[in-house]
Amino acid sequence: MQCPRCESTHIRKNGKKASKQNYICAQCGRQFIDSYDLQGYSEEIKRECLEMYVNGLGFRAIERLKNVHHTTVITWVKKTGEMLPNSPENGEIPEITQVDELETFVGKKNKIWLWTAVNKHHPGILAWVLGDRSSETFKLLWLIIRCWNSYFYVTDGYPVYPCFISNEDHIVSKTYMTRVEGENSRLRHYLARLHRKTFCYSKSEEMLRYSIRLVIYYLKYGSVALPTHSADKLEVIA
Repeated sequence: MQCPRCESTHIRKNGKKASKQNYICAQCGRQFIDSYDLQGYSEEIKRECLEMYVNGLGFRAIERLKNVHHTTVITWVKKTGEMLPNSPENGEIPEITQVDELETFVGKKNKIWLWTAVNKHHPGILAWVLGDRSSETFKLLWLIIRCWNSYFYVTDGYPVYPCFISNEDHIVSKTYMTRVEGENSRLRHYLARLHRKTFCYSKSEEMLRYSIRLVIYYLKYGSVALPTHSADKLEVIA
């Protein structure tokens, strides 16, 4: 046995700590035990908690079911959300883009809108922004989707859209918005804080952003991603 500090082999027993033999180095005085239990939760527990979160459960419901403190689950969501992009990479440019707004809350009374854009012919949210319902917020989304040069952009006729989308490219029709409305409904179904009648709500815009990233990733790939020990990498947990 060696001292973990000076690597001396001149070691003596020095009582016990938590029923484990304690040692002391006669050379440098460092105290230590022979073996340490691994601290923290397993990757399996993290995966299960995050999967429960992106399948409609709130933090305290997860705490009740998994005996993991809700603040720990919040930390996992934050760390994962920080590493994920807003939307998964998409190689196909949509010929027809559908755009819509989803209303939710930050706090119990402060309204915020999630603006989403999808490909009419394929599932999944391709781009989104958070903010108020003004043209300034939609402008952020328009800077992304206008680069697609879609043949048509389909909206519900909200007055902000004609300020950016030319008449010849703009289709106003609720009938042709089934894809984007379906994607927004899936977000409400899979994320507790977006449910229409719930005790769960976002306390910060930052946490709402992280949560949206997680559920979009999950709906795209059918799996959750966890931060690895490296600060700049994610590990996909299937």
